[in-house]
Amino acid sequence: MHGLNYDHNPTILHEVVKAVANEIGGDKVGVRLSPFVDYCDYGDSNPQALAIYMAQFLQWYFIVAGGYDMSEVNNVVGSSGANLVAYGRLFLTNPDLPKRFELDSHFNKVDKNTFYTSDLVVGYTDYPFLENAN
Repeated sequence: MHGLNYDHNPTILHEVVKAVANEIGGDKVGVRLSPFVDYCDYGDSNPQALAIYMAQFLQWYFIVAGGYDMSEVNNVVGSSGANLVAYGRLFLTNPDLPKRFELDSHFNKVDKNTFYTSDLVVGYTDYPFLENAN
């Protein structure tokens, strides 16, 4: 049986991870889980349970992401089984994000139109640093 069934191990994932780890070394293998994806009718009826189940199955460090703010970090790490919280949009729009967390400062406004663009003038490189923000 392949695929995820909460009554059985997710064997296809296990087989793939084991094969890749045997080829390149287990310390170089990671798995990205996107249980909250809502694309092409994919999804799970209980995405949070799926993520926790898979993280426990893999027995690896578990990094969560998805709109968390600094005030939620300790609670998320303590209650969800996560080891780390990752930031995507905040890092894309705030080149000095750790400093902003440290100072409990404001964040630059997110403009998704500037994400992953080939424009050399507008995008990641032109978001202002805290000391240059208006």
